[in-house]
Amino acid sequence: MDLADVDELREDLDAFCAEVLAPITRKDSRGWGNCYLRGLMLDGHRKSIQPMAERLPDGNMQALQQFVASSPWDHAPIRRRIATKVSQTINPDVWVIDDTSFPKAGTASVGAAHQWCGALGKQALCQVGVSLHAATDAASVPLDWRLYLPKEWADPADGRRAKTGIPEGVGHREKWRLALDMVGQARQWGLDEKVVVADAGYGQNHHFRDGLAERGLDYVVAVRGDLNAHPGDAVPRAGEPGRSGPAPQPRYRTPARSLKDLALEQGRRALRRCTWRQGSRGPMRGRFLAVAVRPAGVAARRAATARAGGWPAWDGVLSAETLIAEWPPHQEAPTDYWLSSLPADTALRHLVRSAKMRWRIEHDYRELKHGLGLDHYEGRTWRGWHHHVTLVTAAQAFLTLRRLDPKHLTSV
Repeated sequence: MDLADVDELREDLDAFCAEVLAPITRKDSRGWGNCYLRGLMLDGHRKSIQPMAERLPDGNMQALQQFVASSPWDHAPIRRRIATKVSQTINPDVWVIDDTSFPKAGTASVGAAHQWCGALGKQALCQVGVSLHAATDAASVPLDWRLYLPKEWADPADGRRAKTGIPEGVGHREKWRLALDMVGQARQWGLDEKVVVADAGYGQNHHFRDGLAERGLDYVVAVRGDLNAHPGDAVPRAGEPGRSGPAPQPRYRTPARSLKDLALEQGRRALRRCTWRQGSRGPMRGRFLAVAVRPAGVAARRAATARAGGWPAWDGVLSAETLIAEWPPHQEAPTDYWLSSLPADTALRHLVRSAKMRWRIEHDYRELKHGLGLDHYEGRTWRGWHHHVTLVTAAQAFLTLRRLDPKHLTSV
């Protein structure tokens, strides 16, 4: 957008900012928040503070820098207002968990470390943010963010913690735990619960799936074909009691097999055609199967035992999940796999449509980064990073709501 375009939005943007930035107590600070959002929406190669201030007629680099990097306003109430507003408007079908990377040139920025950097497609120096999104086929917006702190940033003796302002008690926490934290936060905010969708980086982890189940949330998550499971109708066999003690834990009669093998066993006759949405080039179609399985492994057994109250109360039955597999024509085996807590007789279109909803999040990341400067922030602090991603999220939420229906920019 150029300045004229932004000026045309000014009345609506002022109303939006008055609503979502209301938890910021100082009027002048709310004004700089409004200014920052306009800077993010303006055309320009870089959306760091100095070039944004130079483009804005009322821009002030020092004031914007202080507002983002140093001002003590709490980002959480702002995110809650954004999340509530967009959720009530777009009525999401799913919540999507994902993460994105922010390449860095040095290790002084909070959370920066050599780790997998999706933006570069290799191990590199970067920050990683985990995000929770509300999504439909027509729109999606982040609801919440967590900055991932690698293990080296958890060392209390590391002077970078004090320099970057990491709060006491905040340390290393696995990404899947951060994802569950955000899901829990969204529920505390009173948002309507949705089916949770995630890629294999989360779905492959039994603890993540079990954590969602413990919270009463359904999910459709990607997994790899090498994850082991038993068929859904498999029944464990009780062990014979010994002379000196109780019977051993029940065991399944045959070893667990990979999801790929279980899908191949079903064969092509089990495939059903499914059209899950209309794409820009026509209907999105494929061939899928959906069948009950019982994921195996140490984590699965421990979780089942704990839910039953320990051994010997546990009957040895592993929890059932639904395997969804996509098997394109001319392929020797399925190419994509998902596990879901929804039963196997759930409408196939619903299962597949949920599984495929992650495409919206790639759209989010492109707009957030390339259009709104999500990864352009040059500050190094914990507070600055959270302030920046919150304001970028606010800018995207405003634009999304306007694209859907300008009338929804009024208070809800």
